[in-house]
Amino acid sequence: MSFLLPKLSSKKEVDQAIKSTAEKVLVLRFGRDKDPVCLQLDDILSKTSSDLSKMAAIYLVDVDQTPVYTHYFDISYIPSTVFFFNGQHMKVDYGSPDHTKFVGSFKTKQDFIDLIEVIYRGAMRGKLIVQSPIDPKNIPKYDLLYQDI
Repeated sequence: MSFLLPKLSSKKEVDQAIKSTAEKVLVLRFGRDKDPVCLQLDDILSKTSSDLSKMAAIYLVDVDQTPVYTHYFDISYIPSTVFFFNGQHMKVDYGSPDHTKFVGSFKTKQDFIDLIEVIYRGAMRGKLIVQSPIDPKNIPKYDLLYQDI
């Protein structure tokens, strides 16, 4: 289903999306088109994109074509989903050590829809970090990797 969503294939395109997406949550899915977990997430994103079109813009970003952002957001696991609102990076407390991105696939479409609604409402109130509405059982668990410490 990744062919149904727009792709950003360079740093310039990602920069433009971040700068130009106004009054909507910008969803950037970092991953690879052939990865099975990315495909699972892409299916959820594409099925919800029309329902969320008034509050979110969803793009796919290939980690191999945008190494600057892959390094900047410390994308060590794919898929990783990053959120912005009016050019501002939105953070979400998932109950994990990393609030900058969602790692893995959402278990259900409703989990993703609920998260976008919470981010959108929080951002409209000026918040830069919001509490995740997703049941902790549905959030993938992973360990942070610290390199060169």
